[in-house]
Parts: sequence; C-alpha cells; structure tokens
Amino acid sequence: MNDDLLAAFDRGEQRALARAITRCESGEGEPLIRALFDRAGRAMTIGLTGPPGVGKSTLTAALVAHVRRLGKTVGVISVDPSSPFSHGALLGDRIRLTEHFVDPGVFIRSMASRGHLGGVAGATADAATLMDAFGYDVVIVETVGVGQSEIEIAEIADTILVALQPGSGDTVQMLKAGILEIADVFVVNKRDHPMAIQLQREIRSMMEMLDYGGWVPQLVATQAIAAQGIEALWDAIVEHDAYLRTSGEIAHKRRGAYEHRVRALALGALERRVEAVVAGIPDGRDPYAAAHDVLARFGDDAAVGEAPLRRASVRATVKGL
Repeated sequence: MNDDLLAAFDRGEQRALARAITRCESGEGEPLIRALFDRAGRAMTIGLTGPPGVGKSTLTAALVAHVRRLGKTVGVISVDPSSPFSHGALLGDRIRLTEHFVDPGVFIRSMASRGHLGGVAGATADAATLMDAFGYDVVIVETVGVGQSEIEIAEIADTILVALQPGSGDTVQMLKAGILEIADVFVVNKRDHPMAIQLQREIRSMMEMLDYGGWVPQLVATQAIAAQGIEALWDAIVEHDAYLRTSGEIAHKRRGAYEHRVRALALGALERRVEAVVAGIPDGRDPYAAAHDVLARFGDDAAVGEAPLRRASVRATVKGL
C-alpha cells in the first residue's frame, strides 16, 4: 500500500498527500517520512502564532492570496482546538480560507491539536515535511493560539510571525511567555484600531530589553480583512529568509529543529513503553521503588533523582547523530 501511495505522491496527486498526512496523524507515517525526508528542505516554512481572535486565519488567507499572485504554490497547516467529544478539529476558522479551496496551487489541511501542548498537533512536523517534499514553495503553519505554551512552533518553521491585536490585553501575557524571543516578525493586526500605535510602541519598548545579536525582529502593521499591509509582511518574511540563508543561520536553525524532533520521537516512544509497564504495577508500592523497577526493565540503573541528567544524555546522544 505504501508503494502505491508513494507512486501517487510522485505523480503530484493531492489526494495522496492528504492520505499521507492522515497516516502520520494515526501514527503510521514512519515509512512515508523515511522514504520522503530527503526530498524536504527546499520550501520556505512560516509559522503564524498569536492569541485567539487576533485574526490568524484571516492573515493566513490574505498571505496565501498574495503569495499565489507571485506565482508560488502554498501548503497550509491549520491546527485547531480539539473537540472534547470526537477529538477532531473544530473547523470554524477554516471558513476564512474557503476562497483557496479550489485553487490547485494551494493545499489546506486542518489538524486537531488533540491536547498537544505548544499550539501545534503532534503530527504537524510530519505534515510540513510532506508538503515540502510534495513540492510546495511555501508552507504556512497556523497554530491554535493557546498562549504561553505556543513556542513549539519555533521548532518547526524557519520564520515565525507573532500576531497581536490592539486593545486585547494579550500583549504582556504573550511577550512574557517567551514569544518575544521566538518572533522573527511581529504583526500588529487590525491596524485601524485606535490603540494600534500604542501597541507598536509597547512592542518596540520590550524589544529594547533584549540583545538579539543577529536578526532584529521587524514590526509590520496589517488590516488582514482589507488585505492591507500584506505586501509589507511578505517583504519582511523574504528579508528574514534571505538573512537566514546568507548568514548560514538556516543550517543551525534546522539542525536545532531536527534535534528537537528526534528527541520528541525518542522520548515519546520511551514514554509509551514506560506507561505499559507502569500499568502493571500493583497498588500500594512506594513510587520511588516502582520507578526503579521500571528503569531496571529497560536496563537503566540510574537513580530516579537523576532524571534531568538522563534527559541531558538523550540530548547529547541526539546531537551526535
């Protein structure tokens, strides 16, 4: 079946791409990623994050329209909150992208977060890899908008857009959460709001507290509904991409993302194995003794209190790959 799917993928059939992403979401995507990983790395990957209600979907739609006018193909991954009942994606925000559904140069995939922290779904990185390998020029990942846990998008995309809106009260909350450090471009959406200028001043003031030592985030004001400021936003994205490539920073950034992804996969596999063992431990046993027994089953006699050292050893092992 994988051979048939790969053949259809090679023929450029979007249905094959959709099926491949579904395989990854169901935990069966390893053979596909292993077969296609070497083809990825060409696309410009953009992450868009920000609080709920800031207009991320509208910004995405306007950005897609602009990129298409430039003759580039686009893949979009929209990560949605999960339904508490079906655990599927709540697709209300995708209404804003309907104008692009019939465009053969655009592929849009909604993914349910399924409780995954970081504003992204567990299979987001795999989906981005598949879209890249499929041949899309630009891949945009729009996150859930969960606030302080959303910095994981920095491990997936090359250029990170942080969208904020004036008058929402979210500015300090977002910036104190580490968002200030991951932003490559700040986007003040709804620039016609009376407090838009004040928000831009606040962002610039907070940026002065940091020594970036390289790329200094740009600040762009937009009105996504009217497609205003989108060309300036795209120019800022292109400028950051050029900086990454001319400085050589893109290799360092992608290596860091690669290491993060390998650690996540390895630790996730270990966690599932540990959970299976823990389920068989009888009640009443003290947790430290039980933890020692679990580690012993995997040939690890390290003290339970050395968990941070064990995590560091996993990180060191990954760096040596």
